Amino acid sequence: MAFSSHSASEKPFRVTILLLLELLMSYIGASGAIGVCYGRNGNNLPSQADVVSLYKANNIGQMRIYDPDQATLQALKGSNIQLILDVPKDKLQDLTDSAKAGDWVQTNVLAYSADVKFRYIAVGNEIHPADAEAKFVLPAMQNVHNAIAAANLQGQIKVSTSIDTTLVVNSSPPSAGTFSTEASSYITPIIQFLAQNGAPLLVNVYPYFAYIGNTAQISLPYALFTAPGVVVTDNQYQYKNLFDAITDAHYAALEKAGAPNLEIVISESGWPSEGNAAATVENAGTYYKNLIGHVNGNTGTPRKPGKAIETYLFAMFDENLKPAGTEQHFGVFSPSKAQKYQLTFA
Repeated sequence: MAFSSHSASEKPFRVTILLLLELLMSYIGASGAIGVCYGRNGNNLPSQADVVSLYKANNIGQMRIYDPDQATLQALKGSNIQLILDVPKDKLQDLTDSAKAGDWVQTNVLAYSADVKFRYIAVGNEIHPADAEAKFVLPAMQNVHNAIAAANLQGQIKVSTSIDTTLVVNSSPPSAGTFSTEASSYITPIIQFLAQNGAPLLVNVYPYFAYIGNTAQISLPYALFTAPGVVVTDNQYQYKNLFDAITDAHYAALEKAGAPNLEIVISESGWPSEGNAAATVENAGTYYKNLIGHVNGNTGTPRKPGKAIETYLFAMFDENLKPAGTEQHFGVFSPSKAQKYQLTFA
């Protein structure tokens, strides 16, 4: 056979190529890894040290926290857990002052950066264009980025913001997705900043809310990744699940906004287990299990095939101080640290 023998000189080359491929695959796997958001809006939750231990015990390699809680940051030291750290809404105006932004970064990021693996700083979560805080987001992002760059960590820690899906309209079919007129003036300069600095846009994607808001046109199997075949055909793109469709509507919107190569990170996605007819333990367990399998399969979306989708489940625990109803029941663990569903994260 023509391909059955190789000279000795080819072997080092082949070994090098194999090693490079292994490194590439490990990078792709890391990029598509599942994280879990750690909210603390409960009065019955484990200590921060116990929570970090629970992440490690379950091979959860990525975490999102919504404020720079010092006890959490201390517990993360040496854990190798990669972190999204949020700038809370009430701090955005302060960080439009470059000196205050520098102090915030020094206290909450640089003081820990030797031992904590910061991945992204999310400057604001689900800020809407009409919000009073909207005008603070981009200046705060710029100042936080500059403070990180001053420490020469801009290649390691990316600065972004996290949006919800209300900024994109005409999302069915996904290729029609575009940022609303109101959102465009707010988000376009942010998109330009992200593109200039090689940072992704963080998007909170909830098929659950899309489904309960339109049960007449969206089927439960489509929302839960259990549809037996293609549900939506959009030109050359075929969709079997709503998660991909929502994500691709945002990719389509980014293309129309002049950023076709901007990455998206799913900074929240979850399904509640109580509080609504569709919010059952069975449905939530099915959603989380299938979402993890989809992300870890590195299949990407129809619009971005083969591109790993870095995704953060919402949330680690049920949070009993949130508003009554479904908001209290998004946890994949109970406050007792028991798994609500049999999930394998890695």
